[in-house]
Amino acid sequence: MTPELATDPSAFPCEPPADLDDPDTIVEHDWHAFQSVEHMGDHWDRPGWSDGQRTYYWMLTFSGASELLGLAGHCQKALYDLGMDPVPSDGLHVTMLRVGRTDQVSVDQVEQLLTVAQDLPVQAFRLLAHPLAGSRGAVRFSLSPWRPVIRLHAALADAGERVGIPGGRPTSAFRPHLGIAYNNRTRPAAPVIHAVGQLRSLPPVALDVATVELVELRRQDRAYRWRTVHSVPLRPEVPSQPSAPSR
Repeated sequence: MTPELATDPSAFPCEPPADLDDPDTIVEHDWHAFQSVEHMGDHWDRPGWSDGQRTYYWMLTFSGASELLGLAGHCQKALYDLGMDPVPSDGLHVTMLRVGRTDQVSVDQVEQLLTVAQDLPVQAFRLLAHPLAGSRGAVRFSLSPWRPVIRLHAALADAGERVGIPGGRPTSAFRPHLGIAYNNRTRPAAPVIHAVGQLRSLPPVALDVATVELVELRRQDRAYRWRTVHSVPLRPEVPSQPSAPSR
């Protein structure tokens, strides 16, 4: 069963799409939300991130996904004149869930979390990364379908609760996306929306998700960098059974 998503003013988009599986519905919902943005803010101007801070996160990473890297690079090149901070080719990721700062989560808790996470009730799945939309602080690919990612988020949140870690935002406020460039100053959104709109006809790329990574995340040179603590495999995808012959 998929957890319910809720309207949340702190999330973007504030409201979830009407259909969590249909790519067209998700893509148009993301685009409509981005079109409603009037001003973009500095992504890096966030309270709670101090110099040298290290924080555990669950993430999906894509260092070997050549089609995704090529598509992201193409879009970043086309948006170069906007002066945003492109996500490095080895830094593309989907943020799943915050676990907690390294000074708040003990090594023992990390080991307990990894033990619990070895049996996540989530099968491997395939996503599509669609060009292109954005938020109040970034340009990003839309992802579809949302349902398997939401289930994974909920399973990770449940694992964290069982271990007693600080955790992050609830699944009800989760909005799956894949950032390719971070906005680094306050600016009117209209020129960015116009530039992004020129890239929306590009075809999506497929991403096969078979693992989720627990990482130690840091900020470095206006980019996110991380050390992978452990890669947790998801359950193998069960092949569909052939239908019985009619009699």
